[in-house]
Amino acid sequence: MLKITLKDGVVKEYAAGTTVGEIAKSLGTGLYKAACVGKINGELVDLRTPVTEDCEVTILTFESEEGKHAFWHTASHVLAQAVMHLYPDTKYTIGPAVENGFYYDFDVEKPFTTEDLVVIEKEMAKIVKSGLELERFELEVPAAQALMKDQPYKLELIEKHAAEGQNISFYKQGDFTDLCAGPHLLSVAPLKAIKLTSCTGAYWHGDSSQKMLCRVYGIAFPKASELEAYLNMLEEAKRRDHRKLGRELDLFDIYEEGPGFPFFFPKGMILRNQLESFWREEHRKAGYHEIRTPLILNEELWHRSGHWDHYKDNMYTTQIDEKDFAIKPMNCPGGMLVYKRRMHSYRDLPQRMAELGIVHRHELSGALHGLMRVRCFTQDDAHIFMTPEQIEDEILGVMRLIDRIYQVFGFDYTLELSTRPEDSMGTDEQWEMATQALIRALEDNGKEYSINEGDGAFYGPKIDFHLRDSIGRTWQCGTIQLDFQMPERFDLTYTGKDGEKHRPVMIHRVVFGSMERFIGMLTEHYAGAFPLWLAPVQVKVLPVTDDHIAYAQQVADKLTAAGLRVEMDSRNEKVGYRVREAQLQKIPYMLVIGDKEIEADSVAVRSRKDGDKGVVKVDDFLAAAVKEVADKVN
Repeated sequence: MLKITLKDGVVKEYAAGTTVGEIAKSLGTGLYKAACVGKINGELVDLRTPVTEDCEVTILTFESEEGKHAFWHTASHVLAQAVMHLYPDTKYTIGPAVENGFYYDFDVEKPFTTEDLVVIEKEMAKIVKSGLELERFELEVPAAQALMKDQPYKLELIEKHAAEGQNISFYKQGDFTDLCAGPHLLSVAPLKAIKLTSCTGAYWHGDSSQKMLCRVYGIAFPKASELEAYLNMLEEAKRRDHRKLGRELDLFDIYEEGPGFPFFFPKGMILRNQLESFWREEHRKAGYHEIRTPLILNEELWHRSGHWDHYKDNMYTTQIDEKDFAIKPMNCPGGMLVYKRRMHSYRDLPQRMAELGIVHRHELSGALHGLMRVRCFTQDDAHIFMTPEQIEDEILGVMRLIDRIYQVFGFDYTLELSTRPEDSMGTDEQWEMATQALIRALEDNGKEYSINEGDGAFYGPKIDFHLRDSIGRTWQCGTIQLDFQMPERFDLTYTGKDGEKHRPVMIHRVVFGSMERFIGMLTEHYAGAFPLWLAPVQVKVLPVTDDHIAYAQQVADKLTAAGLRVEMDSRNEKVGYRVREAQLQKIPYMLVIGDKEIEADSVAVRSRKDGDKGVVKVDDFLAAAVKEVADKVN
């Protein structure tokens, strides 16, 4: 009998060859029905995988990220099966799970229409109702090629695997077989609620020189109620689209003359400057010093940093005086040069240097999306240089700073540790030391975290912060990256207590990530109704008639002198019309002024959040508004 360690350290005995699914069933019918995949000693596996030695087994449901991905991956196979039933001449390619659902790329004579998606959805429902079980099997390359002889895209993938000397893994459900590594659900039956959301064009391998395919996107859930909630969220997301709100509120936009290069208008700059001022003040209090490094540096620097080898396809280059230069895609190498400008002692460390640095990265035109994916953006970077003994304290300090800033916006977040990728620099010992340092800091921080294997930066492991917005979407913003490689490449040193030269360790970190993306995210989070401290226009003063303009101007001047951002709307329009316009512009406070208000040295206050708040003395309104700004009430 094998000893299997389960959740919370419980140990049970099972016969060798018992599958992960059978273990789930032994723990309860409910868990078995909800199970999507499992883990054996931390490695993701099918529920059909047998255990062959003492090990730790975890059962994962749709509530986990890995469970969702297996669920959606299986749904993509059902999509492909339905397409092959309806359009048997189709050549099918790949169909992965993605962050929110799944897609499958098809080579079809005529791209699918919205009406086609409805028909495909119905066919998928029939397949799900049949309850087909999935069967996994492997073939040697010649047999795999014979099986997929009519599918040229699959043959290309088999050829790639053949070069690596691997057997080919397949999954079969009824009359449909797909080349796939898995893992998958045991059957299609749990896919109770499926919706195909859109279709678009996509190049094979993302290469514009290859054939354009038809990509169908979808989403699936175990319950119809979950699908309904998700679709409602999508509708709400459309209403909050930052591109639409940016134009309506006159904040920012992107023009065809500069794809991926945002324009910020006066009101957008007010919002941006408020965020930057807040960022600067928090960093000043946390012991950071602000720097500024050049936009363009010579190519040799990027070879030295390693970015040229790992990132050159995303970089813009130019020539100056017949020498090659690159527009910076990251701020780090400039930070290295700032550190290296003079000698350092261990007494000088840690050094915390922050930079609101503009960077340029070449993104494919199809990937651009408003402020969320651009070619020019400002990173709120910081680089911390320290001794190895200071690593844990500095990481904890960064985590506390990020937590403090996110609290101001009311964001909840989750933490994720990303470990060494395949394409990495440095020794095994350095990576182990760096990873263990991050783990210790995470444990000391006391918040739960997950592990994302193999997704670290090429120079070191990292901790990512995933924010949850007001409609439940998650956004990766803050990150903390520990780096032993850059100090080595730039020959950075400090003099230790022993009088000898030592190599500092460094942290790369951002809080907002990209200032542009964070503004886009905040616009959607607040649906354009920014809190008072951030709102470009905080107060709109509305005199009822021309007779009230002089007093209204006095009120506006008084509020402006106290630091509030005020506009007056004295147009010859009805007050109700002007109030509605101010509400559409998401103004936090509207002050209506008529005869009664002038007599009482007061204003009639209308709040965007709370509606009519009655008549209030000007000084009382001013004091309350100034306090709300100072407290950064969310």
